Amino acid sequence: MSEAARPGSRWLAEALAGAGVSHVFFVDAILRRTLIELETLGVRRVLAHAEKAAAYMADGYARAAGRPGVCLAQSVGAANLAAGLQDAFLHRSPVIALTGRKPAAFQYRNAYQEIDHDGPFSAVTKARARVETPEELPHLLRLAFREACEGTPRPVHLDLPGLQGELVETATIAEPPRIPPQHRMVPARRPPPDPDEIEAAARALAAAERPVLVAGAGAVLAGAHRALRTLAEAGPVPVATSLGGRGILPTDHPLHLGVVGTYSAPPANRLVHEADLVLFVGCHTGDQPTQNWTVPPRDRPVVQIDVEARELGRSYPAALGVLADPARALEALAASLRPRPSWKAWAERVAAEVGAWRAHIAPLLAADAVPIRVERLCAELSAVLPEEAILVADTGYSGIWTGTLVELPSPEQRYLRAAGSLGWAFPAAIGAKCAAPDRPVVCFCGDGAFYYHLGELETARRLGLPLVVVVNDNSAFGQGLVNVHRLQGDRPGNPDDIVRFGPTDFAAVARAFGVEGIRVERPEAIRPALERALAASGPVVVDVVTDPWPRAPEPWIPPP
Repeated sequence: MSEAARPGSRWLAEALAGAGVSHVFFVDAILRRTLIELETLGVRRVLAHAEKAAAYMADGYARAAGRPGVCLAQSVGAANLAAGLQDAFLHRSPVIALTGRKPAAFQYRNAYQEIDHDGPFSAVTKARARVETPEELPHLLRLAFREACEGTPRPVHLDLPGLQGELVETATIAEPPRIPPQHRMVPARRPPPDPDEIEAAARALAAAERPVLVAGAGAVLAGAHRALRTLAEAGPVPVATSLGGRGILPTDHPLHLGVVGTYSAPPANRLVHEADLVLFVGCHTGDQPTQNWTVPPRDRPVVQIDVEARELGRSYPAALGVLADPARALEALAASLRPRPSWKAWAERVAAEVGAWRAHIAPLLAADAVPIRVERLCAELSAVLPEEAILVADTGYSGIWTGTLVELPSPEQRYLRAAGSLGWAFPAAIGAKCAAPDRPVVCFCGDGAFYYHLGELETARRLGLPLVVVVNDNSAFGQGLVNVHRLQGDRPGNPDDIVRFGPTDFAAVARAFGVEGIRVERPEAIRPALERALAASGPVVVDVVTDPWPRAPEPWIPPP
């Protein structure tokens, strides 16, 4: 055996540790020899209770760390792991999924609990490969890290030979276990913009009277916070965000317009619709951030900055595209900016209308009603959220409530949102806390979401993670409650069968898992409970009993 040669299990462990992977998330039984080697290299093995949860943890880890998250499952759990990658794919998160599969001699012969893995993973990965022989592993693992980090980050899947990947582990691999440095973090590259494209964008901006910038998750991935703020203030240019872009500009900044699209508070859509030019930065321009492509209208002048060429003009065909790293493009555009006198008045009007809406909802934020209104819960969370906190929000109403009413005034605060998978936030918050152990991590989810992965309370306790889980406990799928009752109308029957459940005391459930639980039933008790939870040395569930009937802020929709 040459000096470089080592068993496959040691090779894989050294390659992952050398790439900066500090945690791996898995459900037994997979790569057991590698997991044993990883401990000797200081990598934490996080045993989850469900493959989907392991994928969500890897996703939360990747978003918080800015490097690939790694999740593992044996052959029979592979389809479950694939289901958990949907959110990472939709949000553009670099996750590497490793699965085992039955050896070649078992294929196409009704192998026990074996299905073809290409199908489940094809829709939720940027790239995937079957490792047929141990000799292929070095090349394909490097390929996996490269694909996960280059361009638009997204999940990658490697299918290893052996039910537990053992055929790779027990082989000898001669190549050095090295992942190139540029493929250990995102963004892998920061391509500069074409000067001609920047000049064209600057001319388009200079022709506008009422420009608006819309920042998306791609701008956050690029770390474009400072560059965006510099350009916005130089204009001034008001800034709206997609839900995934929330937090790129402090929410108390006078140019902050709010989340735009289907999860928007009313002023944002109306003002972006009124803009005569929209500058999209790292925003995928899908139906959610554009209110089904009506905000802005498809005929409105658009400038689009993205690191991925295929995104330019995808939904707004006449968009003037700038292919570049969003931070570098914004820096170049700021240097070429030619503000117009009308911009200041436009920015002042935007600030006044956003301020008027804030004043309108202020009574709800201070409401003393029992059951508790969610607006009051959001206000209390805003008041105590630490300056370096990571707020992890679930999908549906959890995304709307936090996206419109929880304030993020500190430039250091981060907002991680579910891209659509109910139940994502709690496991993702565990992953985020693993990636950022020195930062406060707060999960905000509804009870409908929390039910999905209650078993991971044991995981949080076992890891000793100081993690706060705030449960908006209204014994219902609150987002659909009114619509279901409206559809039922006067017909006989029980619409609550469709959207109501519980009640459940999640504080008591947490205590049964050995986790501290605090039950909150009155509004004045919210803040003391949150402060106590944030000061705790381990995980805490704050179970807040809320009224299911109040509606989250509704987006403004352009008239037909």
